[in-house]
Amino acid sequence: MAPNSLTERNDERNVQTREETRSNERYIRPAVNIVETEEGLFLTADLPGVAKGDIDVNVEKGILTITAPAKSTLMGTPVYSEFQLGNYYRQFTIPESLDHEKAKADFVNGILTLRIPKAEIAKPRRIEVQIG
Repeated sequence: MAPNSLTERNDERNVQTREETRSNERYIRPAVNIVETEEGLFLTADLPGVAKGDIDVNVEKGILTITAPAKSTLMGTPVYSEFQLGNYYRQFTIPESLDHEKAKADFVNGILTLRIPKAEIAKPRRIEVQIG
């Protein structure tokens, strides 16, 4: 990956990481895909069992945080289960060169889709050379 990539790791950027959580509550790390394009970042996160209104996506000081509580919709008393629902929590360091004000998020069928475009200043431009 290029050293000036939008998705470079914290240790490559020499950025101090911050503590994710002090809570004793258990969190589930949702599966996430992040794709970098010329327009910006495209993120998809798998959040089954979450209601659209309960998702919180926040960007503060270059840290993108996704939190969402999952609730069971099963009727009755569970007799046997091999998985648990819990609160989803995930954080990523993202560059300040993204335009957070123009970010868009959609949530359909348990999949969160987040698009964060690059700021105009960060997009590559061709400079016309004048002759004469």
